[in-house]
Parts: sequence; structure tokens; C-alpha cells
Amino acid sequence: MTTPNNTAHRWRFFSAGGFDQVHLDTGADLVNLAALDQKLWVALSCPTKGLEFDTKTLTLLDSDGDEHIRAPELIAAIQWANNLLKSPDTLLPGGPLPLNAINDATADGKRLLASARQVLNSLGKASSGEISVDDTADSTAIFAGMPFNGDGIITAAGLDEALQATLTDLIDCLGSQTDRNGEPGIDQATVDRFFDEAGALNTWRLAPAQEATLLPLGAGTETAFAALQTVRAKIDDFFTRCQMAAFDPRAGDLLNGAEEDIRALGMRNLATCSEDVAALPIAYVKKGAALPLTAGLNPAWAAAITALDTAAIQPLLGTREQLSATEWSTLKAHFAAYEAWLAAKP
Repeated sequence: MTTPNNTAHRWRFFSAGGFDQVHLDTGADLVNLAALDQKLWVALSCPTKGLEFDTKTLTLLDSDGDEHIRAPELIAAIQWANNLLKSPDTLLPGGPLPLNAINDATADGKRLLASARQVLNSLGKASSGEISVDDTADSTAIFAGMPFNGDGIITAAGLDEALQATLTDLIDCLGSQTDRNGEPGIDQATVDRFFDEAGALNTWRLAPAQEATLLPLGAGTETAFAALQTVRAKIDDFFTRCQMAAFDPRAGDLLNGAEEDIRALGMRNLATCSEDVAALPIAYVKKGAALPLTAGLNPAWAAAITALDTAAIQPLLGTREQLSATEWSTLKAHFAAYEAWLAAKP
């Protein structure tokens, strides 16, 4: 039996249980369901649970989430699928979807085809000409084969050697996050932080080129400052002791070291007790004393003072045999800007 049902499509019916039911034999039958009078439908709703049918598919069909699939939802699903296929007859056989059945002449069809190929490629089935429900069911397996798996974390997978090296630098500096495949990687916040800090560090490194006072001795500034830092505390201590001797004449002898300590050193091999020798003042303490740069130095500090003289004192203050407290303050002032710049390193 056939009926036009007020459409150009001709339906075929069969009788079962005293009811006339429509045959759904062709893709055209499915596509034209929207035009079939719903009085002729056997049922207008079915539950999404308790059916021998893929649960995830039923959930997708249930667009309003009320756990029932109604006629409009079924019609909408058929129309959506039809728009993505070259022929509605592809809907009938079931089983895997041939990739060549997808209508790639439309934007949505192109996206669907690209997505299907990406899933297959991720599963190691790039040469397959079809995709099944099982292929799409395990998102973990799909994402495991993708370098960019949608979790917002970038790993080394799929990156060229240069980017892998950059990724390693980021992880070494800021640590890593674990992506959904269990691999170490970095997220957007880490990338932003790294390059923000790298930019600040680069700006800091370029500062001496913009401000000459940061490098009072040019390329030799680093060596000179290191030499100064080696003896800085000891020289500061020496001039403070000299100030104490000026404050109280009794302090002079006392601040040069206890007599019994020096006598004890005299009984030892001084070559093997350098720490005890170094603990003594760097030079003889007295009111208004200057720091000798050659003779009269504590032997434990002689080499360090010679290094300071060569690297900093002579280039900045000129050749001299001793250094006054005022000249020592002047020498340190030459490196004040450099020291502040070092302290500001990001």
C-alpha cells in the first residue's frame, strides 16, 4: 500500500497487529520522515534507558536531556546526518561509516572528515577507509596518539627538535604538568610566565649597554668586583678596628689579636693553620692606619689584596702602596651601581 501523505515522497506500508506501519527501506524514507503525518507513527517517544541500543548514541539523540527521545529529536538527528553525507542511503546498513560517504563539499562535512581521519591516525589506523563507533568510543586511546589532545598541556610529542629544546628549558626552569597521557609538559600559564621572565632577564642584561656607569671597568668589571667582594668584609673590619683604636687608645693592641693567641700560633706550622692566621686582622691596627697593599699584610690575605690592587685599585685610583679609609669608600662607590644592578637580576 502506498500513500502520497501530501508529499512528493511515496511511502510503502505494511500491516502488523492491526496497524498500518511504514516501511523504512531507503535513505529517502528516513529523510522524509519529517513530512510523514505523526498519526501514522507507531510511537512518538521512547526512553533512553533499557533499550538494546548504544547508550551514548541515545544520549546524543536526547537533545533536551529528559531521558526520552521524541519525534522532533529523531527528525533533527536524521537531518543533521543527511547534511553530512553524500547519500542518505548510508544511514541504512549500519556498521562502520565509509569515509568516502562523507559530504566534504560542505564546511561541516570537511570538519567531520578531518576529525575522522585525525581519530584514525591517532589510533594508528591512518590507512583505514572507514570509522566505527568503537573507534570513537575510547577518548583516552584517541588522545594518547595526539600531540595536542585538548587538555591544554603541550608535551614533546610532535614537536621539532628546536621546540623540544625550548620545552625542556621551560620545564627545567619552572617545572612541568602531566598531560592526560601521563607525559610531562607545560601549559599556557607556564609559557607566559617563562617568556615574561625571560624578557625581563633580557632587559636586565642589556642595561649596561644603556648605562655606562654600571660597568666602571668595562669588560673587567666582573673580575674587579669579584676581587673586591673577596676581601670586602675583611677590609671593612680593618678600618672599623682602626676607628676603635682612635676612639680608645687601649683598643689598638687588644684589636690586633690576643698575645696568647699569637704565641700559640708561633708553636705551630703556619702553613697548615691558614684559617687561624686568616682570622687575625688583615694588617696591623692602629689609629689612622691605612691598608698596606704590599708589605705589612696578613700573609693569609696577601694574594687577595694583590688581586684587588691589580683588578680594581690601580685601574680606578692609580698606583699606590697603601689605601686609606676614604679611598676604600671611594673604591666601593665606583661599584655601587654595578652591585645594585646585580642585585636586581630577575
